[in-house]
Amino acid sequence: MRKQDPYSLVGKTILITGASSGIGRSIAIQSAQKRAKLLLMGRDQERLKETLSMCKNGCKHQSISLDFTVTQGWQNEIEQVLSEHAPLDGMVHAAGISPTIPLKIAQHQQLLNTFELNVFSCIKLIQLLTRPGIKNKRGMSFVLLASVMSEAGEKGKFLYSMSKAALVAASRSLALEYAAQHMRFNCISPGVVNSPLSEKSVYRGDPEAMQRMLARHPLGLGEVADVAHAAVYLLSDASKWMTGSNMVVDGGYLAQ
Repeated sequence: MRKQDPYSLVGKTILITGASSGIGRSIAIQSAQKRAKLLLMGRDQERLKETLSMCKNGCKHQSISLDFTVTQGWQNEIEQVLSEHAPLDGMVHAAGISPTIPLKIAQHQQLLNTFELNVFSCIKLIQLLTRPGIKNKRGMSFVLLASVMSEAGEKGKFLYSMSKAALVAASRSLALEYAAQHMRFNCISPGVVNSPLSEKSVYRGDPEAMQRMLARHPLGLGEVADVAHAAVYLLSDASKWMTGSNMVVDGGYLAQ
């Protein structure tokens, strides 16, 4: 008798935010290869369609286009979609922004926008997914994309660091709150990966700053697939004894 692949996502329905590009798109593609059914969320409908075209595996996936920072009443819309596809087995929160803002010029609205997308939308989705009728009684896996900036400082990144550290702290408490219901909460903290988001970073336009960034990654900069593989592991039954963890995938960034 053939042993079941513990990394398989066959029969699992996974919600992925930020799926229109970068790490979120790569996680969607890797999850589809492991046979998951996907609910993909992102701001750009056309790019979501592109992601869907890369995720064909025989399952009937669905895309949901919205902007957490401006869309009003999105919880009601999403709850209806979740109910149609329930029960769900997992969620990946890959949506996020990475502002570089020195403290002296930071505006209150910038703080609100960053936390709304990076943190508050994630918590609202978790509240929806843990409701009776939507959650899978057998258990669920929540994977939150944090960052090495949740543990290491960087000039101009205080706001980004705060938001990612909030996810790490929240996941640890939620892991304890929902352990009895077999719901697992883990974070992934990547270093710098080659993605559309990092391509917009300030250091990309400064050769000296770019060299300093490369020096901080002994194994070089990562690729989106490096993070996606970690996410698939955390979504799968292979990680069924992991919760409250922060998996660092950083090319050696925090080892220095």
